[in-house]
Amino acid sequence: MRALFYPSYFPNIWSAAAMVQADELLFEKFGTYQKQTYRNRTLIYGANGIQLLTIPVNYSQKNRQMFSEVKISKDYTWQQNHWKSLQSAYNTSAFFEFYKDEFEKFYSVEYDKIIDLCIASIALVFNCLGHELNWSWTTNFDSVSSDKDVRKLIMPAEEDLPQHESYFQLFSTKHGFQSNLSTLDLIFNEGPNALPFLLRQKIDLI
Repeated sequence: MRALFYPSYFPNIWSAAAMVQADELLFEKFGTYQKQTYRNRTLIYGANGIQLLTIPVNYSQKNRQMFSEVKISKDYTWQQNHWKSLQSAYNTSAFFEFYKDEFEKFYSVEYDKIIDLCIASIALVFNCLGHELNWSWTTNFDSVSSDKDVRKLIMPAEEDLPQHESYFQLFSTKHGFQSNLSTLDLIFNEGPNALPFLLRQKIDLI
């Protein structure tokens, strides 16, 4: 199966499930940038509940900027803040210690464009999962014939997504199980069980 996605920042679990079950990933490069999507944000789960991590971008809605042209703002120390948030949320999780060096390296790199950072975050997720990343860019907007178009998963407001299978979450006894968080939540809590979990999810439901 070939599947069409928008690149996202540490993709959510349904996105990652669709990615690992596809034979080839096509990433949309030519769509216009939209605010309040997972292009520049991801959800983690800490002691106080769900936490939104957002990457600041320089974006002009007036000019309908292409996603591939949007730059990351240099006015904020977001990398330091996101890394501290991950440490705070997952430092006591079962597998954070095993993966933390790779994430510390990730947050030490400065990216110019949000789309490049998204691809780097996806590559890191696949590396943690131990799964090969086979991908390419689209050549123009919405012109590629793919077996499955899952670009809608970039939208947090997508309300018709089913709840996926549950897994261990560090703070579930306090706040309950939270569905479709960043795949980082799954990786830090389940480690090598993360890939089999993603392969079991029924992506035909999305």
